Amino acid sequence: MTSHSPLAERMRPKTLRDIIGQQHLLGENGTITKSVRAGFLPSMILWGPPGVGKTTIAQALSEELERPFYTLSAISSGVKEVREVIAKAAENQLFNRGQAILFIDEIHRFSKSQQDSLLGAVEKGTVTLIGATTENPSFEVIRALLSRCQVFILEPLSTEELHQLLEQALKNDPVLSARNFMLTESDALIQLSGGDGRKLLNLLELSLEQLPKGEFTLNNVRVKEVVKNNPLAFDKSGEAHYDTVSAFIKSIRGSDPNAAVYYLARMIEGGEDPNFIARRLVILAAEDIGLANPNALLLAQATQSSVHLIGWPESRIILSECAIYLATSPKSNSAYKAIQDAQAAVRETGALSIPMALRNAPTDLMKKVGYGDGYQYAHDHPGNFTPLEMLPEEIRRRVFYSPGDNPKENQLREQLKRWWKDKYKY
Repeated sequence: MTSHSPLAERMRPKTLRDIIGQQHLLGENGTITKSVRAGFLPSMILWGPPGVGKTTIAQALSEELERPFYTLSAISSGVKEVREVIAKAAENQLFNRGQAILFIDEIHRFSKSQQDSLLGAVEKGTVTLIGATTENPSFEVIRALLSRCQVFILEPLSTEELHQLLEQALKNDPVLSARNFMLTESDALIQLSGGDGRKLLNLLELSLEQLPKGEFTLNNVRVKEVVKNNPLAFDKSGEAHYDTVSAFIKSIRGSDPNAAVYYLARMIEGGEDPNFIARRLVILAAEDIGLANPNALLLAQATQSSVHLIGWPESRIILSECAIYLATSPKSNSAYKAIQDAQAAVRETGALSIPMALRNAPTDLMKKVGYGDGYQYAHDHPGNFTPLEMLPEEIRRRVFYSPGDNPKENQLREQLKRWWKDKYKY
């Protein structure tokens, strides 16, 4: 490892016992430790936030078990690259070089076809797959592949573990130890890292590089100045991350497409996961646009699917189109408010008795005691409507859905009034 390598890379542990954190997996009685001790390594998905050791664990396992190690990035690799690596792994087995480990970073960005191409090799034992993801694998990894892997959850590094990592770097890294400086405060480094070990070391290194000439003290003020002057380097997690996402959502809700695209660009340049952005757009389409333009949800869902299939960098165009469409759509939170109010009513009143007319009557006994009595089949009436009271008696006059003030819901308001007369007086 050269002195020109980033500090985080220079400090990357070579063995499992040297890794700081994840003791539930790597400690004396940790799950992965026990597997290594038994000489059995299952295919696995390492799920956790950035900078907590996913890549390091994979590399250390390869070193300790003396296995061939191949790595692919889901951002730049396709089915062709996957098949090439599998072929090399199979060739290694023929020469008794052991079962290869195939490490795939950001496996949640692999399309279905890319994940499908791994199934045969994992099932036959041609490779031991180690996938790293920051996203819930239940949603991002296909079921067939997930069923063939153990899922291990990695936690953000604790404050104590971050201090250990910092002390280790200051003591053991030859580049840092050769520098004439004093770290007088570490609170800002720890706080701004947000449990991300790589971010901690990157921030320490950048802070030292930007110390004014002739100054040899690194403190909280200096660290915060570095972050302020280099926002894109630290926007992916922590407070700045959430502030940017918040600004993006509020710009769309506030019908400002220019601001929406600007904050989208901020997230893209800061390295935000496009799948995360797409999911936020789906939620916003239902919560903030809703029945004012039901097509918004369809477009947002299509965007999420397209981002997953197309990949980066073309997906940024799809996200931009969706953000602009949602920002310029009429807005309504009536569906959001309706379910909020209905849930509040359920918590307040409990499980009220369901009207007999609405109850299911699959047996003769149930019919005899009145289940289904008085039910009126809507399609047997003019306009496919009958004013049958559906709510429990105790809340029969309660209104949960109030149409928003927009052309689409103004039509719904008039329709409800025609159907329900006095019940739906808004």
